[in-house]
Amino acid sequence: MIGACSCDWGCPCNFDARPTYGWCQGTYAWHIEEGRFGDVSLDGLYMSWSGESPGPMHEGHLTTQLVIDARAGDRQREAILTLFRGEHGEPFAIFAAITETVLDPIFASYEASLDGLNSRLSVPGVLEMALTTIKNPVTGNPEELRLVKPTGFTSKETDMGTSTVYRFTGGFQHDHSGKYAEFAPFDYSGP
Repeated sequence: MIGACSCDWGCPCNFDARPTYGWCQGTYAWHIEEGRFGDVSLDGLYMSWSGESPGPMHEGHLTTQLVIDARAGDRQREAILTLFRGEHGEPFAIFAAITETVLDPIFASYEASLDGLNSRLSVPGVLEMALTTIKNPVTGNPEELRLVKPTGFTSKETDMGTSTVYRFTGGFQHDHSGKYAEFAPFDYSGP
C-alpha cells in the first residue's frame, strides 16, 4: 500500500491529532499481490481510495472516489466495490463509516513500480504518486522513519516519507506534491 496526503511529514492523523491544515485530502492505493474475496481471486489487481474531508477524517463528511484496475472482470469489480462498502471489516469499514458522498468509481489502467519509498504509481489522467525519503534539513541525507502502530487500521508498520508528486484529478482535484507519503505492507482478512 502507498499513500499520500495534504499534511506535513508524519501526518498528524497517525498520532490521533488534527490534520496540518484542519482539513484532509489524500489517497491510499493498494497492489494485491495475493488475495481473494470469497471465491473471487483479486491477485495482481490495483485499487485506490481518494478522499477529501472538510475537517479531520475521523469526524466524517468525506467525499470519496475509488479507482479500480481496468483489468478487473465483472466479479472482481463487484468484489472490490463490496469491500469498500465496508460490510466486511478491515480498513474498508472505517472508510465507509466516515464517507458522506461516494462518487462513481473510475475503472482505469494502473502503471506502477512498487519499491518502498522509491515507489511510483500512475493512473493516467486520474492519479499520480511518487514517493521518496524525507531528507535531513542540515545534511541532506535520507532519514529512515518507521511508524509502528499496533492499532493502525491500514497497516501496523509504515515507512514514512514524502511525495515527489501527488496529484488526484478524478471527480475532485488536488495536488499535494512534497507533502506526506507512506509505504506499508498489508495483510487484511475479513470477519
